[in-house]
Amino acid sequence: MSSTPEDDSPADVAAPPARFNFAQHLLAVNAGRQGKAAFIDDLGTLSYGELAGRVRQLAAGLRSLGVKREERVLLLMQDCADWPVAFLGAIYAGAVPVAVNTLLTADDYAYMLEHSRAQMVMVSGAVLPALKAALTKSDHEVQRVVVSRPVAPLDFGELDFQAFIDAHAALPKPAATGADDPAFWLYSSGSTGRPKGTVHSHANPYWTCELYGKRVLGLLETDVCFSAAKLFFAYGLGNGLTFPLAVGATVVLMAERPTPEATFKRLRGEVGGARPTVFFGAPTGFAGMLAHPALPPRAQVAMRLVSSAGEALPAEIGERWLSHFGVDIVDGIGSTEMLHIFLSNLPGRVRYGTTGWPVPGYRIELRGEGPAPVADGEPADLYIQGPSAAMMYWGNREKTRETFQGGWTKSGDKYIRNADGSYTYAGRSDDMLKVSGIYVSPFEVEATLVQHPAVLEAAVIGTPDAEGLTKTKAFVVLKSGGQATDTELKAFVKDKLAPYKYPRLIEFVAELPKTATGKIQRFKLRDLEKLKP
Repeated sequence: MSSTPEDDSPADVAAPPARFNFAQHLLAVNAGRQGKAAFIDDLGTLSYGELAGRVRQLAAGLRSLGVKREERVLLLMQDCADWPVAFLGAIYAGAVPVAVNTLLTADDYAYMLEHSRAQMVMVSGAVLPALKAALTKSDHEVQRVVVSRPVAPLDFGELDFQAFIDAHAALPKPAATGADDPAFWLYSSGSTGRPKGTVHSHANPYWTCELYGKRVLGLLETDVCFSAAKLFFAYGLGNGLTFPLAVGATVVLMAERPTPEATFKRLRGEVGGARPTVFFGAPTGFAGMLAHPALPPRAQVAMRLVSSAGEALPAEIGERWLSHFGVDIVDGIGSTEMLHIFLSNLPGRVRYGTTGWPVPGYRIELRGEGPAPVADGEPADLYIQGPSAAMMYWGNREKTRETFQGGWTKSGDKYIRNADGSYTYAGRSDDMLKVSGIYVSPFEVEATLVQHPAVLEAAVIGTPDAEGLTKTKAFVVLKSGGQATDTELKAFVKDKLAPYKYPRLIEFVAELPKTATGKIQRFKLRDLEKLKP
């Protein structure tokens, strides 16, 4: 089943010209906002005029170090005003920033250095020890390391980020890049196997800004944006950099982990004095915030729009959020491969329990095992066609061919199309369970369990019984002070879903294994089950 043709044409959005540098595009868009705040972080405010100057100075600095067109620059930095300077400065110079997760191990960074063959690294002082450990493990040598906000004196030839910028005059013009040239990499979350280097062009973020940031979310120049998802994720990059800068908005950046306390502090405007009007989060974070005793009242925040992605949003969380704050959570799904959201609810048109409708400019197909289109209500594999699809996985032809198929991108998710054209998440392709010959969606069971007043989080997997038949097992995290029994939760699910869908086994745990984006790693739970006698 495909989305309808009238919903998937970007013909009314002008394509970027053949010669196009995305960093220069954002600077040009904001040329008339020199004194306006672009970024607010823990140390102060960076205006649009200062941003433009520093981006061009950093680009000149990269050129002075001999970094050439399309050479990779590893970007291992916590969210602060230096991050967009580094990212856009590298793109302006024609280099290719490789934005990586700051919560990984030295082994991960060693792999990424070797895989990307990065010529230099820009790193936050707090992450420098992990980088140094990675450099000792890796056979790849980088030319220079530039350190943002060092926490100790630099004594191994590293350069201070601010001093490096100050030492160079602005590069007068951007590299003559093309819309289809590589602009940056993002690594996939690596929930199974090694992360994949996903290559995006200069045009790709332009399309996500035009089709989603402007046309779906309706971001405004007057908005103050705050994203719990970090800039090194595809979701966070759009939320906290490309979307706001495309309309001249202001962004609040946070280096620390997005705990409920840290998030509340920003939403109340206690950093920089600006209360965010747009908040980008994820279901796990929303659940933690709603369960926290310090949840601020509606009067203390200024949110007019709240966005969610990363994992499907349980209806119960969206409804509780709306009841408390008076604003809907607009849930959508995107991916590293598509750069941002391609299927979404809409401001003013939210159907909780679904991921919404195709974003204009993107086509959706659900493909079953046979050539015939699947019927509404039947779970099938989700494929996407749209202008922001990645170019490839670097150095991985097999996975590239498997994922990018003739203009379509295979998401790895299963979805159900509803009668109103909206889509409901039905789990990952490898997470769907067949119990007694009938498909069961782990997410559906999880979403039901979290409706119980004592349950904070739940993850459901399939586990074989003595006969080798698949049975559902739920791992449940209770809220602080919450109490529930195995029997009580089974009855609760039976009361709300078809009886065969209830979890046959329930195990109470203190926490669930997750990726750095907050996605539950069900494969780790499956691996633990295999080790049990």
